[in-house]
This record gives sequence, C-alpha cells and structure tokens, in this order.
Amino acid sequence: MASLNTDQTGAIFIEMRRSSAYIRKAADLKVLGLIPARAGSQGLPGKNMRPLLGKPVIAYTIDAALAAKRLSRIAVTTDDPQVLQLCRQSYPDSVIALKRPAELAGNTSRIDDVMRHACRLLCEQDGFRPDAVALLYANVPVRAAGIIDRAIEHLEATSADSVQTLSPVGKFHPYWLYRMDQDRIHKYQDNQVYRRQELPACYYIDSAVGLTTWKALFAAEGDPDPHAFWGPDKRALAQPAQETIDIDTYRDLLLAEAALREKQTPSEPPAS
Repeated sequence: MASLNTDQTGAIFIEMRRSSAYIRKAADLKVLGLIPARAGSQGLPGKNMRPLLGKPVIAYTIDAALAAKRLSRIAVTTDDPQVLQLCRQSYPDSVIALKRPAELAGNTSRIDDVMRHACRLLCEQDGFRPDAVALLYANVPVRAAGIIDRAIEHLEATSADSVQTLSPVGKFHPYWLYRMDQDRIHKYQDNQVYRRQELPACYYIDSAVGLTTWKALFAAEGDPDPHAFWGPDKRALAQPAQETIDIDTYRDLLLAEAALREKQTPSEPPAS
C-alpha cells in the first residue's frame, strides 16, 4: 500500500511505488496525465467528490485517463484528504496520488506552478521525466471518447509547444453580445451579422485536454504571464459543441448528469 512521507520542506506527499505498476504502455513520447483536484471551491464546495450517477465527479476524469492509450503515467495532485483516500483505495496500482502543499492550493495559486511541483516530485522520487504533460481537470466529468489520445497525436504531428481543446461559442458569439450603460445597450463589437449561419467561427477553451511540453512548461517558470507555459507555438483541437462539460456550479452538475445519461441511453431509431 502507499504510505505518507514528509520531505525536508515539510510538504506531505504519497510515497510512490518504484515497481512497474504505474508504468503504462511505452511510447516514443512520454506523457504524464496530471489531474489537479484542489479541495477549495467557491462556486460548488467539494465539487470534485460530489456524487454523480453513482461515483465521484473526479472518477470520470481518472477513468478517461485510464482509458487513454497514450498516457505513460497518471497522477492526481490534491490537498483534499478525500481525494487522496479515493486514489489509494480505488486506484492503488494505476494512479499516483501527490499531496499538494498549502501554498499551491489557494484561490490564487497558478496551475503551471502546480504542474511543475508535480513533475519535480515524480522526477525526484521515481526518476520519471515526461516529454509532455496532459492537464486533465478533475471537475470535467464529460469528455469525448478518445480526445486525450487525439490531443497527444496532434502534438506529435505538429511538434508544437502545446495543444488545447476548443469548442464553438455557439449563440454566445461576441458579435451578439452587448455592453450596458445603465439601462442602455450597445453592441460589444460593431457588426451587421444577424443570421447565425453568417457568424465567423469563434471558439473557447473547453478544458477537456490541455497538453504542453516539458520544455515549454519549465521555460515559463518565473514568467509573470500565467499562460506562458503553453509556449509560443500553441495549437488547437476543435470539438463539436457540448462534447465537454466542466462543473463550477450546481447547475453544471445537473447538466453533466443529463449529458452522461444521454451517453448511456441508446439512440432512438428514426421514425418510420
């Protein structure tokens, strides 16, 4: 079983086995699947461990990572004792659980600092140095099947610094947004587009997968730009609308439940 250790800085972490239990299918590109799961949440407290159709929200991300063929190892970084316990009890031989120090678990903590901390722990404790890190947020229980592997393949094909998944903004397009001056409204961006079909393509980062190279991640250390770790050559992998749902509010949780039920329900045959 995994055990708790304390390093010289006082940070507590889960001791990682040195066996091959955590080592997955070998590939030319070594990719760490890293799942951040901070305990604090202002929008929906305890969201990562909220029950969703019989299992915790975070379990869907862990299971998606385990289903991916191109991840070399999978780790969860968290300050939540419940998440640590879940990893130890339900995924003892497949997921490395890392105890995140308090200074990296606050509302203003930067995700790239969290990623570098996890990478350093793995490298120091087990000698594992990935070529790239796949950021897989714990509060995203709905992802398209195979999207993690597709992102890794796109990174390989392009030799880019990073790949992020994007989804179309739909009816919340900037052309159809407004500013308010008291009760007067003004178009956010001047345009004469009134038909949806004429809107120019516009996307948002949907957080299904964020993949960055080790080189880009560590080159950005100390940079004041919190997004510098994606590197100068940033690529995208576009998805259809509604393939991804991330949970920040109770309504998001209900939407995720509906989406998962829809995935579990066979499509109705076309009307004759």
